[in-house]
Amino acid sequence: MSAEPGRRRYDSLRRTAQAQDTRAEIARAARRLFVSHGWAATTMRDVASEAGVSVPTVYAAYQNKTGLALALADAADLSADVPQMIAELEAAVADPARQLAAMAAFDRRLFERAGDVIMLMREAARTEPQLAAAYHDARRRADGARHQVFSSWPAGTLRRGMDIQSAADVYAALSNIDVYTTLTTERGWSPSRIERWWTEALTRELLAEQSEYPLSR
Repeated sequence: MSAEPGRRRYDSLRRTAQAQDTRAEIARAARRLFVSHGWAATTMRDVASEAGVSVPTVYAAYQNKTGLALALADAADLSADVPQMIAELEAAVADPARQLAAMAAFDRRLFERAGDVIMLMREAARTEPQLAAAYHDARRRADGARHQVFSSWPAGTLRRGMDIQSAADVYAALSNIDVYTTLTTERGWSPSRIERWWTEALTRELLAEQSEYPLSR
């Protein structure tokens, strides 16, 4: 019996896998070029050349340069492992300090694995309305997640005089890509050291002294 029918049976799976590999290679090439040359200076032809594919292949995979950047932004969120943070938040539901540690760990993963993507999104957002909307939407989602966590704490958990919006503001001021970049590139801090400092600073700045915590935590 010929093996040809069996081979043809998997042709569609093979083509799908090849297409996914091609998309991934195009995305990797775009990320390298966006980071090294900048958003504005990088063309779709540059990306095609870097990825070793034709220009029409790049357009077929991502439509345009904005589509490429949006795909990179989606991959950045995945790389930081949101499910891990959610699991850690749920495991520490009665311990606000541990929840802050889980949030700081997520930010460390995000900036360590995809900080370059965040920076290029911010650069591109200056001239591309669709990317500006995506960037600001991501910021709003992050702020909303913090509000959700802080709102779940019993009254009296936040330090005296601190409301939820102020807590979110302080969090954003301490834990952001600019602070991370300054500490790693200019001050020589390791990502793990930044994560520890964020956890300590957020606990100190946001939470009441443990002796002041409400009894019904």
